[in-house]
Amino acid sequence: MSERRLEGIGVTPLSGVGTVIWYDQEVELPEPPASENVDADAEHDRFSNALGTAREELQAERDRTAEEVGEEEAEIFDAHLQFLNDPQITGAVEDAIDEGLPADHAIQEGFKGAIEQMEAAGGRMAERADDLRDIRDRLLRIATDAERLDLSALPEGTILLAEMLTPSDTAQLDPERVAGFATAKGGRTSHAAIFARSIGIPAVVGVGEQLLEIEADAEVAVDGEAGEVIVDPSEETRERAAEGRDVEIRTERVETADGEPVEVAANIGTAAELEGAVAQGADAVGLFRTEFLFLDRETPPDEAEQLDTYVEALDAFPEGRVVVRTLDVGGDKPIPYIDAEEEENPFLGTRGIRRSLGPDAELFRTQLRALLRAGAEGEGDLAVMFPMVATVEEVEQSLDVIEDVRAELDNEDVDHEVPELGVMIETPAAVFMGEQLAERLDFFSIGTNDLTQYVMAASRQNEAVSHLHNPRDPAVLRAIDQAVDAAHAGDAWIGMCGEMAGDPELTELLLGLGLDELSMSAVTIPDVKANIVDIDTEGAREFAEQALAASTKDQVTQMLTDNT
Repeated sequence: MSERRLEGIGVTPLSGVGTVIWYDQEVELPEPPASENVDADAEHDRFSNALGTAREELQAERDRTAEEVGEEEAEIFDAHLQFLNDPQITGAVEDAIDEGLPADHAIQEGFKGAIEQMEAAGGRMAERADDLRDIRDRLLRIATDAERLDLSALPEGTILLAEMLTPSDTAQLDPERVAGFATAKGGRTSHAAIFARSIGIPAVVGVGEQLLEIEADAEVAVDGEAGEVIVDPSEETRERAAEGRDVEIRTERVETADGEPVEVAANIGTAAELEGAVAQGADAVGLFRTEFLFLDRETPPDEAEQLDTYVEALDAFPEGRVVVRTLDVGGDKPIPYIDAEEEENPFLGTRGIRRSLGPDAELFRTQLRALLRAGAEGEGDLAVMFPMVATVEEVEQSLDVIEDVRAELDNEDVDHEVPELGVMIETPAAVFMGEQLAERLDFFSIGTNDLTQYVMAASRQNEAVSHLHNPRDPAVLRAIDQAVDAAHAGDAWIGMCGEMAGDPELTELLLGLGLDELSMSAVTIPDVKANIVDIDTEGAREFAEQALAASTKDQVTQMLTDNT
């Protein structure tokens, strides 16, 4: 039998081959009973109990994802928890119960309007309708006590096929067992796609209705680079998929075609991710999120535990740099043993450096003690950056704390070393004050997720404005350009961490803007390195100037398409 190729959207530059298992968790409901036979009070209780169980499950999945994948990926579940508390949605379900529907049918009816509204909006909003379906289906499975497929324990060599996969589905997948997945629906920016890149699973989304024709137990290859699903793959296709990626993994540092060096680093959230980053050819760690050390525990990690973790990271990159972000909590990243009041708008509240210089000052000092000691003990070069900086005063206060900690360690005769010091460029204020910040620091690292959120005044978790949360918008590009100019004017280097840095389609644009370092999910490092060696810096600068002159993100997107 000859192989059959189906086209979709490749979201990871990986390939895998295996046996199909279909995932269909849609709950089919019978016809509802007559309204006069429905006990509304009992059905309200059933819905309330389902909500409670769903919240518990989501919180557990959020905590596991934060530890095993990363804190930023775990934030997806915060949005789900907010949906569960949305009175417009829960109120619609309760109204349906009052009108005579049992809880399960009321859930289906109550979510219908919100899902249709998001789908009608198109684009990224339509993709986010998947989140609502995820919550709806979870509530239906709980309310009806439906059987669930354990996605964390699939047979080794599974190719998982589904009409769509939700974030909570994808977060359960074990890359040691799942050879790949493909979905009929979805796009590159869907949460399932982001998770696939983070955990390194071959994936193709948006294949369309033709995917549904593939039978269970069929042999299938998933080519996440070419964006193809190959049914009954030939021996040659199977061997190619089994061999892995065509792209060369470059363990050496790379430079552009005209000799400009570019550091390509990995974002990590746990020490367990270090080995994978090295294997993918990372030159360094551009973002070590330290939040995982503080999660899922009753007391904070002490100095010794933190020291061991930071030294482990430095030893993994003896010839490279490890950029550690100090504790970034508050707002959307609560920690149980930290006394933080609930804030009306947590994204504009007490988070990041604001907490470290305030209520979490002792945690900050302990972390800095461990970091300065690690700088002396570890093999690699340590750099430390502060999150959510908005003012020069915050930087000066942070530097004062470091000087105080250094003096304290001196008095104790404890070996230590003051590392390179920098800030995350996440706020417009940091962009505007960039030159003054650069005079006091060694480097900047642009956090494109938050910078986009604050430049566009569009919350990352508000689906109604998600179409505005796009780093290709000219306003965001101009903010990045201004930050680069400020860093270089102050003789500081500047990098970028996040999804934008790891998108190979954007590599030339980012180098044209003048970034010295790009940090990303480890799986995308080989592709970005492969792009860098073919880029001419002067040509990249000209391309960046054209993008900066654009008026809309659609114009920028078209430029990128024409440039490929």
